[in-house]
Amino acid sequence: MAGLLIAVGAALCTVCGTGVEKTLGPGFKALIGGAVFPVGLIAIVLTGMSLFTGDTMLIPMAVFQKKTTWGKVFNAWTWVYIGNFVGSIFWAYLMVVGPLSKGGGPELTVFGQNAITIAEGKVLPYIATGTLGLWSAFMKGIACNLLVNVAILLAFASKNMIGKFFGIWFPIMAFVSSGFEHSVANMYFIPTGIMLGANVTWAQFVEWNLIPVTLGNIVGGFIFIGAVYFYSFKKELSSMSPT
Repeated sequence: MAGLLIAVGAALCTVCGTGVEKTLGPGFKALIGGAVFPVGLIAIVLTGMSLFTGDTMLIPMAVFQKKTTWGKVFNAWTWVYIGNFVGSIFWAYLMVVGPLSKGGGPELTVFGQNAITIAEGKVLPYIATGTLGLWSAFMKGIACNLLVNVAILLAFASKNMIGKFFGIWFPIMAFVSSGFEHSVANMYFIPTGIMLGANVTWAQFVEWNLIPVTLGNIVGGFIFIGAVYFYSFKKELSSMSPT
């Protein structure tokens, strides 16, 4: 469900950003995409679904507190990742035979054409620059998940729905508008483009985007937020643990 909900936000981002750049410029297009994308994470947090990028921060906390093992963490990460991929692909297919094509046929709507542009833009520039492209995707993955997990922490810090909404919305808007890379969102963006005929193969998607972005997301969530915040508040957490 978390993969599906992230894909809902990604699809909305694709539709609402179509044609904006020609009239209002690339900055405003990025802002609109960032403004609508957070619906996915808001729904995930409020309904208790499991998102891989959030779990890179949350699940290791149990290891830090000696309540589980790394083996169980990697097992949980694997199944959540697979589940997120399945949900994202399902929504991608739904969009391909729905709003992105005319009557489910080969003729694309303007939204479908934009989906192809987005997919190619998330793979081809990295291929063109080689190793530097892989490094760029990795670093964008770090920045993305740093902000995603700040959003989750802000949601946890609030005790009411409005607070959770705005706590999530601003950091997610920042990561999307800035152009950072989210592995689960890309499980929607790029397969959608491939299904519609983008000049990208599944192997290129995995090698030049999914792998480096996933690794970056792990570093951003686990190290920059999970480990940093755990050791920053280790004393407080230990006082809350049962003796």
